[in-house]
Amino acid sequence: MVKDVETGALKPFDFDNLHEQMPLLKKFGFRIDSVSFDPLIDSSDMHPKHWIKLANIINDNYLDYDGFVVLHGSDTMAYTASALSFILGNLSKPVIITGSQLPMGVLRTDGRENLISAIEIAAAKEDDTPIVPEVAIYFEYKLYRGNRTYKYHAENFNAFISGNYPVLAESGVNLKFFPEHILKPRFKKLKLHTKLDNNVAILKLFPGISQHLVDAVLQTEGLRAVVIESFGSGNAPMDSWFIKSLKNAIDNGIIIVNITQCIAGGVEMGKYETSMELQQIGVISGHDMTISAAVTKLMLLLGEYQKPEKLKQEFLKNRAGEITV
Repeated sequence: MVKDVETGALKPFDFDNLHEQMPLLKKFGFRIDSVSFDPLIDSSDMHPKHWIKLANIINDNYLDYDGFVVLHGSDTMAYTASALSFILGNLSKPVIITGSQLPMGVLRTDGRENLISAIEIAAAKEDDTPIVPEVAIYFEYKLYRGNRTYKYHAENFNAFISGNYPVLAESGVNLKFFPEHILKPRFKKLKLHTKLDNNVAILKLFPGISQHLVDAVLQTEGLRAVVIESFGSGNAPMDSWFIKSLKNAIDNGIIIVNITQCIAGGVEMGKYETSMELQQIGVISGHDMTISAAVTKLMLLLGEYQKPEKLKQEFLKNRAGEITV
């Protein structure tokens, strides 16, 4: 983002001015090219069609570059990182997503270091093999697996956290990679999965949630999947109407996935009585997936499969390191 000098509001950053804003990029010993969305968009306006557009840009240029850096607003960055991790099948090159909390044009912006380090990581190789062949987020000296992140702070430079997976690298005087945490390259032809179905809803539970609200979500026209944000290790109200509403939805072919509201830890269906009934009626455990990973994974699977049972089987498979196995 950059600040509009006339209105004072933040607006999307134009890549055409990238080298003006950051002349240091000319000191890199490798070729750096850029592509901008036209028109530019705020990250709050991200849509599945934009993820597909990003994936197609990467696919079209895949053989010509060592890696890719995506400059992205931080608000929906975890969703884009998660989506790309599923869309880009057989990925063997780095796709590093970064951005900033302060606009690029501001003197104290964190964007300069984030971008410079992201480029270094995207170009990093060992024995002519990319060191980080996966979709990752770089922010404030840390590299995270993209589909394991949450944006947890609206103001601090260290805006992201990965509660259930360790960092892939840290930046200090040197870039320190942790290869034991990084996915291995697939060494196969990149395969795009671009059939996305966004008929997904999120139902966040809270004490006192009403039947009217729950039914309004579950009875949404065209709905195919729901992610429930449950309490603790996957617990939910035991009200008979609540269980009945969920069961009716499942009986009607809607996939329901249970994800914890907690940033760290995961769902353990059946650990407590309050989650046992969910398991019995067919709610799927999301284990330790993030909300953004669960939502985007469902979008992809809904686009590829029609039968609920097959979709359930595929959802439980670890596709891009999004689940701890």
